Parts: sequence; C-alpha cells; structure tokens
Amino acid sequence: MTTPARMRPLHPAAHRVADLARTFGLVARGLALPDDKVLTGASLASGDVVAGDVFVAVPGFKVHGAAYGAQAVDAGAVAVLTDQAGLELLEAAGLADRVAVLVAPDPRALAGPVAAWAHDAPAERLVTVGVTGTNGKTTTSYFLDAALRAAHATTAVLGTVELRIGEDAVESPRTTVEAPALQAILALAVERGATALAMEVSSHALALGRVGGLTFDVVGFTNLQRDHLDFHGDMEGYFRDKSRLFAVGQARRGVVVVDDEWGRRLAAEAPIRVETVATHVGEPEGADADWAVVAADIGLDGVGSSFTLRAPDGTTHSATSPLPGRVNVSNAALAIVLAHAAGVELDAAIAAVAVAHEIPGRMERVIERGNGFPLAIVDYAHTPDALVLALEAVRPITPGRLVIVFGSDGDRDQGKRPLMGEIAARLADVIVVTDENPRSEEPAAIRSAILDGVRSQRPDLVDVHEATSRAQAIRDALALASEQDTVIITGKGHEPTQEIAGVFHRYNDRDVLLAARTRRQEQHA
Repeated sequence: MTTPARMRPLHPAAHRVADLARTFGLVARGLALPDDKVLTGASLASGDVVAGDVFVAVPGFKVHGAAYGAQAVDAGAVAVLTDQAGLELLEAAGLADRVAVLVAPDPRALAGPVAAWAHDAPAERLVTVGVTGTNGKTTTSYFLDAALRAAHATTAVLGTVELRIGEDAVESPRTTVEAPALQAILALAVERGATALAMEVSSHALALGRVGGLTFDVVGFTNLQRDHLDFHGDMEGYFRDKSRLFAVGQARRGVVVVDDEWGRRLAAEAPIRVETVATHVGEPEGADADWAVVAADIGLDGVGSSFTLRAPDGTTHSATSPLPGRVNVSNAALAIVLAHAAGVELDAAIAAVAVAHEIPGRMERVIERGNGFPLAIVDYAHTPDALVLALEAVRPITPGRLVIVFGSDGDRDQGKRPLMGEIAARLADVIVVTDENPRSEEPAAIRSAILDGVRSQRPDLVDVHEATSRAQAIRDALALASEQDTVIITGKGHEPTQEIAGVFHRYNDRDVLLAARTRRQEQHA
C-alpha cells in the first residue's frame, strides 16, 4: 500500500546541493559540498528518507531529529539541514564526515521552502485553496473539491480523511501533513495532471510551519470553537495560529464566515483581501457581509437543505446543501464562494455542491430507518459546539428517541469533557458514554469526567449507559433503539484506527455499526 511518505513524483526535479546552500544562504559544515552532489527531495522524518533527499533534522518534543541522522544517511540522504544542536549531535556520531551538514537557526521554518524549491514550486502550477477553522473543514473541502471538478478535469484533496489525487487515495495520517511530504504530494499531483487542490489546514500545521513554502490562491475560514487548547493555551492563542493562514505570503485572498466573533475579527484584521460570508438567516452580520444566506429551508428528511445565497452584486441564487443541518448550509455556502473566488463559474459551483453527498464520517447515514432498525448516523463531531449542531440536526428527523454514543480524546483538552456530557444529557434521550482515543490516559477517568457533566443535567443518570469498549457501546445503542429512534455515533467519524495506551488498533465506527446490524439480523433470522 502506498503511504503518504511515498507519494512522490516518479520523475522528480534535480538540483545541486551546492545550489541549495547558495539559494538559502546556508554554510556547509563538515563534509565539503561537491558540485556534482544532487538532491531530488526532502524529508522531515528519517524513516521516510529516500536516496537523494535532504534530511531536515529539527528539535522534537522529546528527541532531536539529528539523533536519527545515521538512519537518514544510510537511506541515502545527500545532506542534512539542522540547527547548531543538531550539528553537535551529528559531529558526535561521526556523521559530519559522511554527509554535508547545512546549519540554520530554525530548520523547521526552512523545511517547506526548501522542499518547494527542490520540487520546482509545484503549487505555482495548481489552483490552491486552503480551508481552516475548528469545525467544518473536511465537509467544506469535499464540497469545494466537487465544485473545483466542475472546472478542472483532475483535482487533489488533502485533509483529515485522505490524500487523494484524481481517483487514487491513501489514508491521511493527520489533517495536514508535514511540509516536505506536502510539497512532494503537490509535485506528484502536477505530474499526474491535476490542476486544482482543496486542502484542510489545521492550526497545528500553521503553528509548526507545515504549509511553509506554499502561497494559497484562496483560503477560507469556517469558525473558531473550543478545541486544542492543550496545544494553543487559550482561545487567543488558537485564533492567532489560525490567523497565520491569512498572512501576506501565505495566501493571496481569503473568504471568511462571519457568523461568530472570531470570524468577524479575522475579516477585520486580515492583511490580505477578504470576502465575508454570513450564513445565519436574519442575523445582523448578514446586512454588511459580501455574501449572505438570506433564506434557508432546513430539510426534515435528513438528506439536505435548500437555501438562497445573496451575492455581492445583490443577485440571489438558489443553492442546496446535500447534508442535513444548519451547519452544512454554512459549509456549502463557504465552499461555493471559495470555488467562485478560485475561478469556477458561480452556477457551476452551486450545481456541483448540491450533489456532493458522500463525505466519510460527516453526517454519514450508515443504516437507514426500517425493517426494525433505527436510522444510524456516524459523525465526526468532537467539540462542544459541533456536538450541539449534530444533535440539533438529527432531532427533527427523529420520530422517537435520540440515542448518542460518544466519548472524548485522551491527552487533549480536558475542560471540554464535562461540557460534552452536559450537552448530550440536555439534547439526547439515551446516552452511551464510551472511549474515543484514550491515548496514554486511563479511559475510565475520561469517561468519569464526561459523566460529571451528564449528572449536572441528569442527576439520576436515567437512560445513561457506560461501555468500556467502543464496539460494545455501538452494539448496545443499536439494541436499545427501536425503528423510530435515531442512533448517532460521534467523535471519530471516518477514523480508521483507535489509539489506546500508545497503540493504534484498526477500528472504524461505520464498520462496527454494519457488523452489529448483521449480527442482529442473524440472531433474528
């Protein structure tokens, strides 16, 4: 199976290491730079190095990347780009006599620009659109890709679910891959004939320079809600890192949803040209926004919603979100405006988004209501605000009880756990609390914090269940539900693994749900 690290062009550009040093003003230490030494790529991980790479060795959270210099050199690295501390590690290991070492104060900041240079700036041959925000990035990027395909024969989508070029895709290891891998994927996309890219850009990626060396043609902002505060410290820090996508040199123009205070602030402070989109009908920001949703019919069939989008010139356009809920009206409107800003005809963008149904783990209808089974949906909602929107979206299509299966991540923002419990207790009828990705934490402690929030609304814990296995939780929920009920399983969405005590186990909510249905059918056969 192809891995993200191996998504490289078959015919890479070739440059001399000496030219790399001259281009970026780097001084070689140790082994001199012969004029005939050629590089064809870059890597930030020693295990991903292939012959011809420059290995970018940066300080890690626990270990400096230069500690793995021998592995990189043995794999064929033609140079190592690192800092002074990395140089000292390489010298101590006797590697400075085997490979050219280029020293810079901040090698991580150079990783993207160096990789872009190595691959001959592939982004300049693509229409590039990046999407950031707490919730909605994945859905918006898939809507956006559908719209881009109305004008481009071959496109690429890079994000939380997958890394896809044309029809070929691999699982994505994270929302935004490291800069050298990103530039290699862009070069491969160009080699395969892609002309447009839709990409999710996480706040971690922006803080850690993963999109360095890439200037987006258009960038979009969905919203900012509580998440990742373990990394960013507070909402101000979170906003500051998200705002990096709208910096001069990082993007040429932007589109910002101004439904929340953070979007309005970003639109006011961004140093690049920005168009604004208001998606909440009747709210005051709609009067001044460039684009606004002025009417919406939130469908009660659970399939989608229709809405009217007012353009900057005052014309109105009928549009459709193929997924249920008000939040997906917002995602669809943003995707339409982003695609239009990227050169797609407005009517073509609207038509394409209307039929973009299949988005893994985003309001994904896995079991349809009937034959004794409830409607069962898998959704990625893993923040307090997203959970509210998800439950509010499915309540109108639920004749009976609303049953939720959810948990919360380990080694992440602990403050949101009781908030999630309180929301579930308030908006759902039956609750099954279980594990998400406990990581290094004790799963029972995470569930306990969630249940504290549940008790604030439901002290007697009526219709509240706890399951120590996520698969068992799904089976329990399906057993508890009747045909008129709706089961919604939130938190993991598309994710193909579950991380427990540092080990990744193959796991997917959709697969478990389908297996539970089959098991129940066999029991009643």
